[in-house]
Amino acid sequence: MKIAAHTARVSHLVGALEALAQRANHGELAQALLDELAGITVLVAGKFTNNRTADGLLEAFYLTTGCVSLGMGQAADSDEFRLSFLLLHGAEHVFQLGFRQIKALSALPAQAMVSDFDNDPYIQQRTIKALFFELCRADPNSAWMGDEIYKKELLIRQENQNLIDCAKWLRKNHFAGPVKDADLDANAVIAIAVIFAISGDGRIHARTGQQEIENLIKRVRETKPDVEAGWLQLLDKMPPQYQAIMRTCMDEYKNTIVKKILSKAKTGKIIVEIQNYYAGAEQDVEYH
Repeated sequence: MKIAAHTARVSHLVGALEALAQRANHGELAQALLDELAGITVLVAGKFTNNRTADGLLEAFYLTTGCVSLGMGQAADSDEFRLSFLLLHGAEHVFQLGFRQIKALSALPAQAMVSDFDNDPYIQQRTIKALFFELCRADPNSAWMGDEIYKKELLIRQENQNLIDCAKWLRKNHFAGPVKDADLDANAVIAIAVIFAISGDGRIHARTGQQEIENLIKRVRETKPDVEAGWLQLLDKMPPQYQAIMRTCMDEYKNTIVKKILSKAKTGKIIVEIQNYYAGAEQDVEYH
């Protein structure tokens, strides 16, 4: 029942307009606000939908409603406070607040990978438009959850950014010299660093190849190193903001791939598993 009530919430703009309707002598304020919203709708239609058709204008109206609502999310959590916020700043300014949130979100990575493809201006604009439609389309007669989706997506993308930043640091400090490839698989870089740190040799690995994996497995089976000590050695070298990421990975690998490496499992199978599920694109493909 709580979920049903939550999903039935109207957009912030509709809630604010309903609050405005309860005020005495609201006609002049309402008219000014509706005129401003109409002007924004026309601009949105011209840029994102179609300003020459009724369907295009209607779609732009839905987008305007949601984007203003997203901007109003910065106000206190009540229709009255949001209405006061809207009237104080004006619909155009609040719309811009919402759209800036969309642009800032689009600049964060949707996944823990980096590619030159992501820097293409056309792709960047397409991403902004896709997020705009996903988060801001708000039919006044239907439920709107754009702000909740935004918050969840923001957390996911911030986590991805942290993973990427951590992987970039590892790449910069790779024992054989910085890895400078434009493309980056952050999870793979972190996995390689964690797996190779079990040897306790004090070197930071951010890139690997089949031969290096073979040598690691052979070495640790012979020396039986203290895995936790090796990991602490790696953590001590890293900036504090990345240590939690590494610890999470270590906790996950301790009883999975690391346990297999130290066991009597066939080396060939372990190498294939590391290449397929851990090292990803961050492995030397030139090794034969």
